[in-house]
Amino acid sequence: MPKRVAFFPTCVVDAVAPGVGVAAVRQLRRYDCEVEVPRGVTCCGQPAWNAGQVEAAAAVAATTLAALDAAEVEIIVVPAGSCATMIRVFWPELFHLSGDAEKSRRARELGARVKEFSELIAAQKPLAANAGARAEATVYHHSCHMLRELGIEEQPEEVLRRAGVECRPSASRGRCCGFGGLFSVKLPEASVAMADEILDAAVAAGAREVVSCDSSCLLHLSGRAARREIDLRFRHLAEVLEERA
Repeated sequence: MPKRVAFFPTCVVDAVAPGVGVAAVRQLRRYDCEVEVPRGVTCCGQPAWNAGQVEAAAAVAATTLAALDAAEVEIIVVPAGSCATMIRVFWPELFHLSGDAEKSRRARELGARVKEFSELIAAQKPLAANAGARAEATVYHHSCHMLRELGIEEQPEEVLRRAGVECRPSASRGRCCGFGGLFSVKLPEASVAMADEILDAAVAAGAREVVSCDSSCLLHLSGRAARREIDLRFRHLAEVLEERA
């Protein structure tokens, strides 16, 4: 495990689910990491990028690129597959399309140091888990960017199993939850139907909890479950690990 780590909290974690950020940092410190949140980081630019607003996305992303680039760290950890994908996969293209070859080059070099949270944890030697902690029957939800763009599939469930969590197979494995940023606003009926598919499959699997590595997916699913009065718990992987530490 690298000793010096920059933690990029993401907008959703920072504004809506700060407990996820706290749990993730605590887990990194359990591996003796020195963790910092670089001063000046804001958004990765994904909302504007997804809306086709290249210049606006580049302007936002440039601030975060400068802050992360200035951090003297070995690895940049991101607790969300979508934001990790934006930085690692799409930033070079974003800055290229905005006409800034230098930022595109810097983004490509920085992207090589970006790790999604579960990706990094899975590669480490397992730490002792609290065998007495409550373990719910769990379904893991794969977020789209993390699964399809980063190719991270087995790592989160492996981390959960190492922590003593029972992961149950779901009929909706690998399917989108329907959030998709602006998609859920522009096509709410389709978005709700997709969320229902995930929730119904989790209930059919006998799960009591849905775990994911993207707080945006969890926000969408938990909101729909509350509207339908479905008794499911929703947590980020880092929160589960923190409870079982």
